[in-house]
Amino acid sequence: MRLSSMADYAVVTMSAAARHCGHARVSASQLAAETGLPAPTVQKLVSRLTAAGLLRSVRGAHGGLTLARPAAAISLADIVEAVEGPIALTACAPEGKHDCGMESACAVRPHWALVNTAMRGALAEVSLSRLAEVAA
Repeated sequence: MRLSSMADYAVVTMSAAARHCGHARVSASQLAAETGLPAPTVQKLVSRLTAAGLLRSVRGAHGGLTLARPAAAISLADIVEAVEGPIALTACAPEGKHDCGMESACAVRPHWALVNTAMRGALAEVSLSRLAEVAA
């Protein structure tokens, strides 16, 4: 499995936001500057992450972005799903598009839910607080 660029950038953006946790609010432009990501990309991600309930946006003179809950309560799975949707390794997963020509005769299909659950569980074990740690 390989994360899309947007999912990767979402993790980078959320990690930068988490490093501000407990301090002043941060703007999307600050996050873009800190991460080196293009400002339009960060704006798009901030919208998705806010809609998913991972970031909170406050308007006004003292406005900005904060984490919607503690970094320890946000997982890598939460971030990936905010950008990519449900974690599924195949298109034949229950939430998938059902566009496989082998789907009706596939003997493995009933087992993909177990694999997808295991993958999500592994990503859920990694907290944002861990991802935001600065390497020494």
